[in-house]
Amino acid sequence: MRTLQVALAERSYDIHIGAGLLSTFPLADKVRGNQVMVVTNETIAPLYLEAVTSRLSHLQCDTLVLPDGEKFKTLETLERIFDALMARGHSRTTTLIALGGGVVGDMVGFAAACYQRGVDFIQVPTTLLAQVDSSVGGKTAVNHPRGKNMIGAFHQPSLVLIDTDVLDTLPERELAAGLAEVVKYGLIRDPAFYAWLETRSAKLLSRDREALSEAIYRSCLNKAEVVADDETEQGNRALLNLGHTFGHAIETATGYSEWLHGEAVATGMLMAVHLSAELGWVESDLIGRLRDQLHAWKLPTAVPSSMTPARFMELMALDKKVQNGRLRLVLLRALGEAVVTADYDPQALQRTLEAFCER
Repeated sequence: MRTLQVALAERSYDIHIGAGLLSTFPLADKVRGNQVMVVTNETIAPLYLEAVTSRLSHLQCDTLVLPDGEKFKTLETLERIFDALMARGHSRTTTLIALGGGVVGDMVGFAAACYQRGVDFIQVPTTLLAQVDSSVGGKTAVNHPRGKNMIGAFHQPSLVLIDTDVLDTLPERELAAGLAEVVKYGLIRDPAFYAWLETRSAKLLSRDREALSEAIYRSCLNKAEVVADDETEQGNRALLNLGHTFGHAIETATGYSEWLHGEAVATGMLMAVHLSAELGWVESDLIGRLRDQLHAWKLPTAVPSSMTPARFMELMALDKKVQNGRLRLVLLRALGEAVVTADYDPQALQRTLEAFCER
């Protein structure tokens, strides 16, 4: 087991990474009171719910199984968590456990932030994307039909438990979607990691244990450092959103049901690199390098045929990085050097949108 800490003073917590942790880690020791509710989804429950609840049998351990999918990341589904907590008499010393991917983690974290004005929660991510990104950092939310993650709160978990063995049951499409968030860290702040990933594309997709474990560790290390420096995204934490403004527009336009989050981010990152090259900030060969990397993982690099530049601009105008009516984007000044800026040529953005929409 390898352990990292997210250093946030009194809100600091550990990230534990290792094989077989669901059956070996003393999870009950991390529960503050005598009540716990494990929230998962209908895909994960048959696979891992018993492994978690069996280690909590001496506590009041309740469970809730939600439908699976981004389209269920809504206020209506959130209400089901509150209903279950109140029906089973959970107090403000309860602990929620999010057993699932990013959708479950985001909703359970938001429920924990709101229930009785805040209770503990533990992240047990079961997808690669959740392990390397959404489970770390305390960003919780649900979607709105007009925009992704528009209703939420910052609420840090008390622990992140990453069992790498669960990736054995992860569909290849979801594994690839997680790799999109992995390569992001190399692009924005760790060029050595980016080069390392380029030489291990096949190993990562084939679930080589050593390569995957190292990729998870390096990703969590990068994210932990960023979060410790800027917990509530007032500055550099926004750099973690490379490609997300474009990607969220794709997800919203397709009703959160056709594209996985990581797939939309993959195309969004390529658009961000394209725009960075249009501005003369990075060499144009980085576009080809990233496209080749994404293709190796069978990730999309083209936008939906229904998207137009006007539709992109309409949806991106709702992005959380918009300030005073100006759309800020995460772009690259160089490989490993990202910036959040509204200081870009709007014509260059238009050229990028047209280039991708015409394809």
